[in-house]
Amino acid sequence: MSLTIVSKSFEELSNHELYDILRLRSEVFVVEQTCVFLDLDNKDQQCYHIAFYQNNGIVATARLVPPGLAYEQMSIGRIISSGAVRGTGIGKQLVAFAITECYRIFGEGPIKIGAQLYAKKFYEQFGFEQCSEVYDEDGIDHISMLKA
Repeated sequence: MSLTIVSKSFEELSNHELYDILRLRSEVFVVEQTCVFLDLDNKDQQCYHIAFYQNNGIVATARLVPPGLAYEQMSIGRIISSGAVRGTGIGKQLVAFAITECYRIFGEGPIKIGAQLYAKKFYEQFGFEQCSEVYDEDGIDHISMLKA
């Protein structure tokens, strides 16, 4: 199965690509995780977006947040993969690609993320370290993590 990677600014996304990204985010965050929150937070328009497609269907996505928008540092957010591909390594490919794209787009520097607590070990394998206490975000335990 071939993997097609899209990495574009908000303005460059086609209507179909944007719809795919928002639908996957809704499927995972709202439906699967039963988390009622406002996903459309007026940050997407200033971000870059990554989408992984397999067999013409979106399987993973993340958004790259410029420094100063969510945190002082650049950030990667809305990191998700479809349940259909979890355990296949797509998530690792997504995060590795997102880190590389952050450096390409925003330059070298620290990257800060807000991670769901259960995923701490997953992000540690990419050099992220916990830099906050556990906090509740929309009913889910989170921590801030920093890749220096």
